[in-house]
Amino acid sequence: QVQLVESGGGLVQPGGSLRLSCAASGFTFSRYAMSWYRRSQGKERELVARITRTGSSTNLADSVKGRFTISRDNAKNTVYLQMNSLTPEDTAVYYCYAASSLSGNEYWGQGTQVTVSS
Repeated sequence: QVQLVESGGGLVQPGGSLRLSCAASGFTFSRYAMSWYRRSQGKERELVARITRTGSSTNLADSVKGRFTISRDNAKNTVYLQMNSLTPEDTAVYYCYAASSLSGNEYWGQGTQVTVSS
């Protein structure tokens, strides 16, 4: 059974930090590129960050460059999103996403809410 379980969301003040985690199971994690998406109320889903299977390359949305970092630990089947200098515009549900270009399989987590507010 494939599972992507996000954690680490919550309420944080502007300027604060959060670290999201996504624990994967039920598939070969190291064969999948991993991404974080977010959806704010009334907005389209947005790709926030992506990391390759080995972690050798990452991509970040312009809106989070310099503030967010994506990383992964293939030994722990976990991908992380370190979020610093948070602003109210970062308020959203954050989703973990796994995709394999080899098999064509893709999986989504259930999402974790991040709220940035004073």
